[in-house]
Amino acid sequence: MRNFRYPPIMSRQSTGTLVVDVTTDPTLTALRPISDVPVTIKQQTSTGERIIAQLKTNANGQTPPLSLNAPSEELTQSPQTIETPFSSFIVEVNAPEYISTVVNGTQIFANIRSIQPIQLISSEQPILFTANRSKYMRQQTDEITIGPPTLYGDYPPKIPESSIKDTSSPGFVVLPEVVVPEFVIVHTGTPSNNSAPNYSVLFKDYIKNVASSEIYPTWPLETIRANVVAIISFTLNRVYTEWYRNQGKNFTITNSTAFDHAFFYGRDIFDTISLQVDRIFDTYVKRPGVEQPLLTQYCDGAKSTCPNWMTQWGSKALGDEGRSYEEILRYYYGSDITFPQAPVVSGVPESYPGTPLRLGDSGPAVRTIQEQLNRISNNYPLIPKVRTTGNFDEATQEAVKTFQQIFHLNPDGIVGKDTWYKISQIYVAVTKIAELMP
Repeated sequence: MRNFRYPPIMSRQSTGTLVVDVTTDPTLTALRPISDVPVTIKQQTSTGERIIAQLKTNANGQTPPLSLNAPSEELTQSPQTIETPFSSFIVEVNAPEYISTVVNGTQIFANIRSIQPIQLISSEQPILFTANRSKYMRQQTDEITIGPPTLYGDYPPKIPESSIKDTSSPGFVVLPEVVVPEFVIVHTGTPSNNSAPNYSVLFKDYIKNVASSEIYPTWPLETIRANVVAIISFTLNRVYTEWYRNQGKNFTITNSTAFDHAFFYGRDIFDTISLQVDRIFDTYVKRPGVEQPLLTQYCDGAKSTCPNWMTQWGSKALGDEGRSYEEILRYYYGSDITFPQAPVVSGVPESYPGTPLRLGDSGPAVRTIQEQLNRISNNYPLIPKVRTTGNFDEATQEAVKTFQQIFHLNPDGIVGKDTWYKISQIYVAVTKIAELMP
């Protein structure tokens, strides 16, 4: 592993921003923000830890945006960079009646907003395994460590596999159709490491985590999209083929880069990546005549090479040229690939109506949004209540904008696919209490 240095030498220093988002853990109880929580931001120095800021969360469970020093964005634009292209901080959260949380390695990039989620566990929560989370509940402090991005750190390269799985073997079970699941179960180790813990993670949160771990958030928008779709397609192949479950495992995917993708439980997510995942989370890569999503393997293209796969630095160069994400992916995986959208299953009350809802619209879909926003506002009181008339009026538009601001979406007041499914996701999270299993 390379040694981190902060601040970097011989490079211009810029700033990024950090928002800490503190909620209850939705896999253990109904989602709600935790307000008035002390949050301390620290930095590791040669002589110990130095306090950078002490903040408190608002009614939405969020700290105000904090500007922090970061190395120049130029350091993320070339694979030859030897300086650390991001700065690292320690985030400590201490709330009465909850287990304290310490995150080591929250990453700040120049001109990027980092969103650090903190899901607090009640100090009264018994130590047990749960239906949605097979992580031991810690008694005193929940310590989270975020590793460096794969483009900078030292990780094993992907072991090549067939991009289309042979599912014809006797006893091999696949899903009836390609779907976006509500959760994936992530095994934090190699497939053979039976002692590594599993985490139940919302599908979109998993994709955001992987993309934030594997590419730089400063890259061109179309490059980010191309890499996100590749991560989605790879993951949906694992879901559709039930790859590890067919091997007798109890998880969907691993965080080993030799087999799957990098994933760090509790890591910070970058705004440029989060927005794109919310918009294209159901898009995957498919070859003609093949039902299963393509297992879109890739490598960085600098530390390792991978003929016939996408390279991350190569996708960055194509994005710099102005190529679209479809063009980038077809360049690497073939001109015949298509980009279908998988239906979303489990936990989403209704499917997206197909067209954006906006000021002046009316109908049952508008009423659904109004009802869900009103229920969400019980937990997030800064979202104004609206009349459930089925008419998209100015009050509804304002409620949508407030929701979008809280959940890091573009606050345009329009309910597109990204906002529709985010409202549905949060509605389920605030109304559903997960069952506990010993």
